[in-house]
Amino acid sequence: MFKLKLPTDPRWANIAEENIEEILTDHAWCEQKALTNAISLITMLPEETEIVTELLVIAKEELDHFSQVHDIIKKRGYTFGRARKDDYVNELAKFVVQGSREDLIVDKMLFAAMIEARSCERFKVLTENIKDEELKIFYKELMISEANHYTTFIGFARQLGEPEKVNKRWEEWLEYEANIIKSYGNKQSIHG
Repeated sequence: MFKLKLPTDPRWANIAEENIEEILTDHAWCEQKALTNAISLITMLPEETEIVTELLVIAKEELDHFSQVHDIIKKRGYTFGRARKDDYVNELAKFVVQGSREDLIVDKMLFAAMIEARSCERFKVLTENIKDEELKIFYKELMISEANHYTTFIGFARQLGEPEKVNKRWEEWLEYEANIIKSYGNKQSIHG
């Protein structure tokens, strides 16, 4: 899926299912961070009207996802905890180039695409492996949304940069992500 080099071990779903409250809280914060990232990209590209319009759609969807996860937390009588540190995302952020404005913006789009791709893949693993029927349906719906976000961010990168250069850089992102994801898949978090 998405040419990810290292798929998630399906047993991660069992780890996640051991503490649904924790996975839902972590997931809610992931959606909030995705919302913040979309808004941050808007501030970098005010002159790109079509991209800003689409980023606003993504931001609204991320806010809606945050709200949906928060509603599940409340419905189940769980406590919505404080934000969690996302080591996976922090490690990915280190790979964003600090070159020209164009290179930076393209890399931020690829950074967002990578997170969406891995999140989608994790939601697929949850959908296929957890016993909780409500969450199976919920994560299947979100999986589709994350796939669309991935496609949108890759498209923006190709629109804003030279497509061949972007494709080469995406391959570098895939290699980098494969090296760091080896350390994950053993925690009760979406990317952990």
